[in-house]
Amino acid sequence: MLRRVVRQSKFRHVFGQAVRNDQCYDDIRVSRVTWDSSFCAVNPKFVAIIIEASGGGAFLVLPLTKTGRIDKVYPTVCGHTGPVLDIDWCPHNDLVIASGSEDCTVMVWQIPENGLETPLSEPVVVLEGHSKRVGIVSWHPTARNVLLSAGCDNQIIIWNVGTGQAMINLEDMHPDVIFSVSWSRNGSLLCTACKDKKVRVIDPRKKKVVTEKDKAHEGARPMRAIFLADGNIFTTGFSRMSERQLALWKSDNMDEPICVQEMDTSNGVLLPFYDPDTSVVYLCGKGDSSIRYFEITDEAPYVHYLSTFSTKEPQRGMGYMPKRGLDVNKCEIARFYKLHERKCEPIIMTVPRKSDLFQDDLYPDTAGPDPALEAEEWFSGKNGGPILISLKDGYVSTKNRDLKVVKTNVLETKPTTKSERLCVSVIVIIIIIMTIIAPLKTEFTKCFDRQSKRAQQQNKNIEHNTIKEISTATRNHD
Repeated sequence: MLRRVVRQSKFRHVFGQAVRNDQCYDDIRVSRVTWDSSFCAVNPKFVAIIIEASGGGAFLVLPLTKTGRIDKVYPTVCGHTGPVLDIDWCPHNDLVIASGSEDCTVMVWQIPENGLETPLSEPVVVLEGHSKRVGIVSWHPTARNVLLSAGCDNQIIIWNVGTGQAMINLEDMHPDVIFSVSWSRNGSLLCTACKDKKVRVIDPRKKKVVTEKDKAHEGARPMRAIFLADGNIFTTGFSRMSERQLALWKSDNMDEPICVQEMDTSNGVLLPFYDPDTSVVYLCGKGDSSIRYFEITDEAPYVHYLSTFSTKEPQRGMGYMPKRGLDVNKCEIARFYKLHERKCEPIIMTVPRKSDLFQDDLYPDTAGPDPALEAEEWFSGKNGGPILISLKDGYVSTKNRDLKVVKTNVLETKPTTKSERLCVSVIVIIIIIMTIIAPLKTEFTKCFDRQSKRAQQQNKNIEHNTIKEISTATRNHD
């Protein structure tokens, strides 16, 4: 009996390739803020990049076709008063993006269909509830208008963006800074990694910790934890000897890991990007010049190393395209947007195939843009898995999709401009002045009438006296 030496996998020969220079986004001043987020968010329409900005925080929103050199005066999203730390596109509307900032606020923005033509400084809604900077924002995967934010005040707030209200506040579960938050596949649970070296699985609606693991990674540097499609948890972190590690855990019993692998001794935080359709995890280290990818299966050692894509330049951040934004005709299974110091470079991952037919083994039905639940349904306790779509004919985005909730949806209301607000202020001032003047005018009219009557009476008296005097003088003369 022959022993199989090489494990069979259709992803063993995944091929990574950077695009040509003319297809990159050049002359971008990528943010230098010291925070371990990806600094980039991508959807099938736009790429958003956090940039350096004077006098506050800003990020670029570029149509995917807007490649080449980006003009220094290209309009930005610039409503925050402090540096922007994290951004996330809404999975149910490709025109809506959320941002968290050092100014302790979360803002939700609506981008015009064809991109920005003027700077955007008026958010659709401002969500205020954190007392320290907001480092994480993440949309619910299946419920419309549900947004999570986590701040350096060690609390997690879940918002109903359609009403602008904070619905759930998890403030006593984390004693230290929260490094990462991940939703489960249907959005019923959260997985968090904290500076106290604990990984927690939380039921946010019941406000309780379902399970937790102390010292999931014993190193002091930041950890990351994400939910996988089967409910298991994948973590990255550092060992006691500062070696980078990855580990796989069962979410219902985290006493012992399913597997632990040590990688190298680099000090960059590993950012995991997970494809639930193919069970492939891509690890991008901040400051690294490579992307490692692993396949997760039910066979030991469970996390199988596939390959590494390497370049010369280190990465400052990384954006990951949703599956519906990929080119299925080229057998593209992932696309990254690598941030350099002054450039954003797309990197395409493909599986070489000779046939030009649709490869249904590479592209099972994937999560589409339609939400399974409304916000009120999720907050009331309902769960729903993602609504799947086929990529066989390629994904075609629906234009001008309206956001609908049971209550008044602030995302459907056009924000007022500064000039409109100035006009309203002037009108209000005029109304106040008229309100004050009206009684004064009435009193003045009454006073004027009294004075007129008095003057008329005096004139009559003078006229009467004059006639009387003339009559008396005439009689005396006769």
